[in-house]
Amino acid sequence: MTGTALPFPPLPMRQLVGPTEESFFDNPTGEPALPDIDARYFEHVFDFGCGCGRVARRMIQQRVPPRTYLGIDIHRGMVEWCQRHLTSHAPSFRFEHFDAYNVGFNPQGSRSPQRFPATDGAYTLVNAWSVFTHILEPDVAHYLQEVRRVMTGDAMFLSTWFLTEKVYFPMMQEFQNALYINTNDPTNAVIFDRDWVRRSFAAAGLRLTAITPPRVRGFAWILIASSRPDASEVDFPLDEAPFGVKRPPLTERPPTEIR
Repeated sequence: MTGTALPFPPLPMRQLVGPTEESFFDNPTGEPALPDIDARYFEHVFDFGCGCGRVARRMIQQRVPPRTYLGIDIHRGMVEWCQRHLTSHAPSFRFEHFDAYNVGFNPQGSRSPQRFPATDGAYTLVNAWSVFTHILEPDVAHYLQEVRRVMTGDAMFLSTWFLTEKVYFPMMQEFQNALYINTNDPTNAVIFDRDWVRRSFAAAGLRLTAITPPRVRGFAWILIASSRPDASEVDFPLDEAPFGVKRPPLTERPPTEIR
């Protein structure tokens, strides 16, 4: 890292990705940026949905930063900010625009699921924080398969999901496994049946090894999966968190491009 200070993303970008406090983007202790993942997996990192660098910035600050890092995101302005302000401090950190459609962040993008711009079997850690909470049900299988494609044979995958149990919704058809809260932008928040998610992981060759329930009931679960076929799986714990409100940012109108 260079001698100049590592910048924080501008506030308007932070407002689009969730927590705005600088502490969520900072890692003054130099510890691994994802505390649920063993440090040995941070050697080669693929960050699916890197945003404006919340995880990347903290990884740059690690005492032992990744040897290679590739972050992709659908918001071109955020990717360009990371290219200018983070790669200049950490040349091994690359950021690329991922041209998938989103009504607010990338309205001209492709509506078909896209292949990751990444080499097969190259990454020891794949991170997808606040990504599958915004992916439509028909696209989930493709992206889980892409995740597995880029993982080494002993790699970890961390992702967050909104989960429910389909049994509570008797009106859902057998082929329906997701609920949507926003008619203008269905990707604003997607809530999946948890048993379907487990089956989808298994179909992609991923084994759930750790599950953390949300801190606000019904909000984001943290799922950690291994690419090892012999990895021991765990069951879903109960969601006993207190009730609260965690509304996602509304993005159905294209935001002013932030640079």
